[in-house]
Amino acid sequence: MISQRQQQTIAFDSPISIDQADLIKLAGPARVIALDVLRINSLQTGAYVSHFKGRGMEFDESRPYQPGDDPRNIDWRVTARSREAYTKLFREERERPVLVVADLRSNMHFATQGCFKSVIASRAAALISWAAHHRGDRLGGLIFGDTSHLELRPRLGRQAALHYLHQLVSHKDWDHAAAGTATTREHREAVFTQAMAALRRVVRPGSLVVVISDFVGLQRNAQAYLTGVARHSEVLAVVVSDRLERELPPPGRYRMVSNEQDISIDTFARGAREEYAQAFVKRNDELETFLHRYGIHSLALSTDDDPISSLQKALGRRSR
Repeated sequence: MISQRQQQTIAFDSPISIDQADLIKLAGPARVIALDVLRINSLQTGAYVSHFKGRGMEFDESRPYQPGDDPRNIDWRVTARSREAYTKLFREERERPVLVVADLRSNMHFATQGCFKSVIASRAAALISWAAHHRGDRLGGLIFGDTSHLELRPRLGRQAALHYLHQLVSHKDWDHAAAGTATTREHREAVFTQAMAALRRVVRPGSLVVVISDFVGLQRNAQAYLTGVARHSEVLAVVVSDRLERELPPPGRYRMVSNEQDISIDTFARGAREEYAQAFVKRNDELETFLHRYGIHSLALSTDDDPISSLQKALGRRSR
């Protein structure tokens, strides 16, 4: 098992970009992230505790129904023939598809503390990818940004994880972000919807789908595609945010600089600070309500969090 001291020795080169060598370093810590556990404890305040349906399941046999069996697994055909309730038994399907969806839109290339949302999202994606490999699952996914999206068919083995990391690091939207190209809200919403439509098209029933994003631009059409995925697969939403998005800094005047803008903000007004914080809470509550309604598990991840300990805490730990 990876010790806390070993975790702390992992150092990354940059808070605003990713490097394949850095992501390969996460293969070791990912060994103790338990993708196969049946319980997720969300780190978000007030969120629910939910159960995974588990990996893809194959029908094995039927037997007489016993108290405590899930009524949803009743074998109605056998029950009708025998006039006695029978329940279906399943066995785990090995090599479950795991699809990791990483958001690299312009809104993700931002942070005031820790590292960019896009960077911590990429590190979380790498951890999930390695954990899937260590578990013996097939790994694929979707990497999308403002300019392009890439679909990776699930494959088995270490090369699948390395291929995913290579595509993540070399994705065109890192260059797009470095150029500081601005995008409109409508464009970001359209890109998110297109990504969810692509996900709905490529995912297969029984998969585990992990969507890592700030979920900005999750409009009605995108929600419909995501709920379609959740009907037949397990979905975990890793919701990434920065502290400045959750609340304004203490009273004062602050300078904010980007490639294209240099602005100052005044946070002296208490009412403005409270209104700003309430707006984030409202948006986050709406997102959580949607996720909860459709059985989508959630995990909050901040730009100043350690993704290793956060994922271990949320998904549980397993021995090597």
